[in-house]
Amino acid sequence: MRLGAATLAGLPAAVRRPAYDFAAQKAGIVHFGIGAFHRAHQAVFCDDVMNGGERDWRIVGVSLRSADVAEQLNPQDGLYSLATRAGRSVDYRVVGAIERVLVAGRDAEQIARLLSAPHTHVVTLTITEKGYCRAADGNLDTALAHDGSAFARLSQGLLRRMRSGLPGLTLLSCDNLAHNGAQLQRLFGQYLDLHDAALRSWVEANCTFPSSMVDRIVPATTAGDRDAAAAILGVRDEAHVVTEGFRQWVIEDRFAGSHPHWEHHGAELVSDVRPYETAKLRMLNGAHSALAYIGLLRGHEFVHEAMADPGIRPLVEHLMREEAMPSIAAGPRQDLVAYADALLGRFANTALNHRLQQIAMDGSQKLPQRWLPVLVFHQRSGRTCPAILRGIAAWLRHVRGHRLVDDPLQADLAAAWARHGNGAVFDGVFGMGGLLASEWKPSEADRKCVADAMRELEGVS
Repeated sequence: MRLGAATLAGLPAAVRRPAYDFAAQKAGIVHFGIGAFHRAHQAVFCDDVMNGGERDWRIVGVSLRSADVAEQLNPQDGLYSLATRAGRSVDYRVVGAIERVLVAGRDAEQIARLLSAPHTHVVTLTITEKGYCRAADGNLDTALAHDGSAFARLSQGLLRRMRSGLPGLTLLSCDNLAHNGAQLQRLFGQYLDLHDAALRSWVEANCTFPSSMVDRIVPATTAGDRDAAAAILGVRDEAHVVTEGFRQWVIEDRFAGSHPHWEHHGAELVSDVRPYETAKLRMLNGAHSALAYIGLLRGHEFVHEAMADPGIRPLVEHLMREEAMPSIAAGPRQDLVAYADALLGRFANTALNHRLQQIAMDGSQKLPQRWLPVLVFHQRSGRTCPAILRGIAAWLRHVRGHRLVDDPLQADLAAAWARHGNGAVFDGVFGMGGLLASEWKPSEADRKCVADAMRELEGVS
């Protein structure tokens, strides 16, 4: 027996379920990149909105790559269970916000119809850094922006919307990119410049691209997690998601039209998201990356294991408080000290088996956002960042190829190692003309710090 509309009534009384008639609600949102994070975050906010009395804010998800999530959710009428874990406590709820899941490669016509439907008002995206089709210089990579990309699907739907005389949409990025709304607007604009100048003008005049910051730790669901959920629910849930109690969503208050009142359920609408997204990228994500690369080299599998390592935790705390925090201009209501305290506690949560390998993916796309601006900030004052530099050394070891590497620049990084070797690979990646060359110009002290760390890590990986 699978979780679904027919089995919902038979769930144990302790399992919370939708307080609204989910099958009667229209989908007001199309979401690109419907992975576990979306189901633990934005979809739960929408579920809360409809539990609170608002209507017609269900979500149609679009998977850009595989049909796996569609095969999990569609046979279950879009329903899935969410386990929120803290210590020994686990809370289960069933979320009814998702109507169905489409697959970009096979359902292009349905996606275009939905994007041009009068009842659709918002598009949200969690397509990861790779989904924005950026080249190394930050502009659009036309080879990546192919027919199956989010940009292609968006343009087809918005073209129909324009021709039908309908109002524009709110296009809301929820990815870990600095200035993610502006990035989406710029890169999608470059895509439209190549394909349809008239649509580009209409989008600029009628659509909005608010930035947002999202935060919730969502480990990849395991077979054991699904088995544990089945024991509680009494039915199988192939779309089960596990998360922590903490959640945060800060949204720039710039909508093209109607939108769910997420702010009534814990989200924050602000005029400027930048201080929040900067803190998230540099303190949470930056620390996560250091945990991942150093922790994997020291033989750990999960975040909480790495945090319990006395050789790692002080470094992570130093990165947060002494390196990342001073580089952030906090917003009016933002307490960065309290944020760091909360992050350290969340990372140490033994109830979440958050795999370091999951965090380690796509480092070449993440580190320029998470570490390099901090290095630039301190370099201007003549300071260095030993924790981040040690993280860089561990990342270079990670991508050398001694372990499974999942990175879009994997071949280029392997070639850099082959060309430069241990002694010069740092400059081959971060120096002038390197793969990740940036505004940060490594000093001799930086080079020595990385070289010393790499020597220390020699033979560990």
